[in-house]
Amino acid sequence: MTNKRIYLSPPHLGNQEMGFIKDAFEKNWITTSGENVDAFEKGICKVTEATHCAALNSGTAAIHLALILAGVSKNDEVICSTFTFVASANPIVYLGAIPLFVDSESDSWNMSPELLELTIKDRIKKGKKPKAILLVHLYGRPAKLKEILAIANQYEILLIEDAAESLGSTFEGKMTGTFGQMGIYSFNGNKIITTSGGGALVSNDEKIIAKARFLSAQARDIAPYYQHSEIGFNYRMSNILAGIGLGQLQVLEKRIEYKRWIFNYYKDKLEISGKFSFPKEQKGTFCNTWLTTIISNDEAPESIRLRLEARNIESRLLWKPLHLQPVFKDAPSYVNGTSEYFFNKGLCLPSGTSMTERELNEIIDVLSSN
Repeated sequence: MTNKRIYLSPPHLGNQEMGFIKDAFEKNWITTSGENVDAFEKGICKVTEATHCAALNSGTAAIHLALILAGVSKNDEVICSTFTFVASANPIVYLGAIPLFVDSESDSWNMSPELLELTIKDRIKKGKKPKAILLVHLYGRPAKLKEILAIANQYEILLIEDAAESLGSTFEGKMTGTFGQMGIYSFNGNKIITTSGGGALVSNDEKIIAKARFLSAQARDIAPYYQHSEIGFNYRMSNILAGIGLGQLQVLEKRIEYKRWIFNYYKDKLEISGKFSFPKEQKGTFCNTWLTTIISNDEAPESIRLRLEARNIESRLLWKPLHLQPVFKDAPSYVNGTSEYFFNKGLCLPSGTSMTERELNEIIDVLSSN
C-alpha cells in the first residue's frame, strides 16, 4: 500500500490565494460582501463572457435561486438530467415542484435531445407543459447544446445550465453555462477551481442577477430598518472564500491543461488493452475533463474500485441515475437505459492536478494488473 493516499479530485491551492485572504483580514472585511466578492464576480464574467454574476455559497444555492427566478413553484414540472449528482434535482423538490428525469445519449453522456422532446410532448399531451429544463454538463463534457437549445426555443421552455463540473468547457467556442437564460457553477473543494465551498449564478440579464443577489442576502428591502417583503436566503459567498477564488482563477487555464493531460495519459496507456473505453470529445466541443471517466469492458467497476482502494487510491463509481434513487422513486422518468449502462460499467479515476506522473503510473499498474 502506498503511504500517501491518492485522492479522486482534491483541492489544489497555489501561491496567490493567501494574498487575497490576508488583504481581507487586514481590512477586517470577512463578511458576505467586499472587494474580493466584487472582483471574483467580475473574474467569472471575464472567464465565461457572461455579463452578470452573483457569487454564492454553493452551486446548489445557485440552482435553487435559478429555479425561483424562472418562476418555478409548487406542483410545476421541471425537466432534469437523470445522470448527475443529486444536488442538481434537490432544489426542484425544495420548491415543491416535480422533477422529470430524462436519460442520456451515448456520445456526450448528457441529456438526450430525442428523449427531451418526447418528454415535452408527453407532458403537454397530459395537460402540463414543463416550466424549465435543467441541463447538466456531466464530468465537464458539453451536452448537445445545438439540438437542446432548438427544442427549448421551439416549445418556449426556459433553459438553465448546471455547469457545476464544466467551468472552462466550451461548445463552438462559447463557454458552457452561458447558453441558457441562467447558468450555474460550483467551486466545491473537488471542482476544477475551488473557493472551499461556493458557487455562482450567471446570466446576461442584469435584472435576474440583481434579484439573485437580493434573495441571497435575506431579501432585505431598501429601508432604514430591517424590512422584508419576500422570503430570502443566506446564500452569499463570503469575502474570504472569494479571495481563495481569485487566486484560483489565475491558474484556471493551467488546471484545465493538466486535467486534459491526465485524461490523455490514462487513455494512451489503457485504451490499447481493450479492457477500457474512454468518452470521446465531440465535434465543436472543448472539455475541461474535470474527472477522467472510463468504461470497463470486462471487470466490474466495483471490483476495480476495491483493488484501487487496497492500494490507498480513491476512485468512484459513476453517478447512480436519479430515476433509480429511492428518494425519487415516484418521479416521472423518460429513460432509454444509457445512464444505467454507464453506471453499471463506469468508474471515475483520480484526476487531481497535483498528481505526479509516478502516481498516475501506480494507478495504471493497478488497472492493468487484472
